[in-house]
Amino acid sequence: MLKNVKKYFISKETIRTYVILKVVVNCMKKLLLLITLSFICINVSALELNISSDNVVMYNMKDNKVLYEKNSNEKVQIASLTKIMTAIVTLDTIKDLNNRITLTSDDFKNIIKENLVSAGFKRGQTVTYLDLLYGLLLPSGADAANALTRTVDDNFIDLMNDKAKELGMDNTHFSNSIGLDSKNNYSTVNDVYKMFSYALKNEQFRKIITTSKYTMSDGSFTVRSTVKNNKLVGSYLLGGKTGTTDGAGLCLASLASFDDSEFILITTGAPYDKKGKHNLEDAKVIYEYFKDNYDYQTIVSKGDIILSLATKYLKEDKIDFYVSNDIVTYLPNNLDKKKITYKYDGIKIVDSSMKKGDKLGKVKIYYDGNKIDSVDIIMKETPKFSILKFICVHKVSFILGILTLLIILLFVVKKKRK
Repeated sequence: MLKNVKKYFISKETIRTYVILKVVVNCMKKLLLLITLSFICINVSALELNISSDNVVMYNMKDNKVLYEKNSNEKVQIASLTKIMTAIVTLDTIKDLNNRITLTSDDFKNIIKENLVSAGFKRGQTVTYLDLLYGLLLPSGADAANALTRTVDDNFIDLMNDKAKELGMDNTHFSNSIGLDSKNNYSTVNDVYKMFSYALKNEQFRKIITTSKYTMSDGSFTVRSTVKNNKLVGSYLLGGKTGTTDGAGLCLASLASFDDSEFILITTGAPYDKKGKHNLEDAKVIYEYFKDNYDYQTIVSKGDIILSLATKYLKEDKIDFYVSNDIVTYLPNNLDKKKITYKYDGIKIVDSSMKKGDKLGKVKIYYDGNKIDSVDIIMKETPKFSILKFICVHKVSFILGILTLLIILLFVVKKKRK
């Protein structure tokens, strides 16, 4: 009998094998789940362009909307894009740009050692602040940056960081005015956009970065733009600021105009090699993609019904709300109107308590899942109460009320007769 019982016992090796197999199966299930989730999270509509820059953001300035981004909130070295903030602090501080200063040997320290770009100023030369700004922004002169840092304010770097905070550049810190690689001198392309768009509101800054060349006030030499004088990008490129270091790669903050709008493009992290034009090549790819494939499209026309709401106790069964102006937005040329959707958030039923001018809610307009505009829903006229509609809706209660009233009247009449 014991011999027969033994055959039902499970060996330790069998149990161990079973446990291992169970663990493997569970791990495979979790792996498959992660793979599935990763596919679900992929944005299949994300734009893929053949560019080499690691970090990109492009804004349509007319609509103040992001058209394209790639790693836009990653903290990175930004090289001479730092000089945009150097220019901002100077323009905010110096009221008369024709004031003159004399350059000293301190303004040329480490330029050769650090292999920095010089605008071409000389020790002992007397120039205006405007001269220095052109030397700073067009050829990206480190000598100009040093002279401005030395003479504008003793706490120049602090002013740069204070301005960054004021502009909401939460992922930015400056440790120098030139853009030297440093763990304490960093930003993101989104923050650089905030800085660049702010600077462009200053007429003098805009004039400088959209200029091809400038001759110093004393006639000593001429500086040329590293952006305007390139032949890679078309005439739609209005200007900008380049930057290059080993840590940052090739960077670019640029302004372009086409399709009845202006566009800002910020790129960092393009490969830094002898060719040295990957940032401009990327700008050409991105700008021309949108130039060729996008335009302003009318998605809702003036007078179109955008919403209909049911009513309660009003003469009308429903009230239609119309668009007062064409709604135009920057979208692909192959616009698919089936991808236009609406989402209403507000009062669902209109009644007589509402008045002309009352805001009932808002209709949000989406294209391919992305919000593109919104329309306020406002009462154009004060609605009129309908007693007939009220009676029709409450006819049972109304009839019962009348019957009750008649019974009471009959009761009163009989009582009087008695």
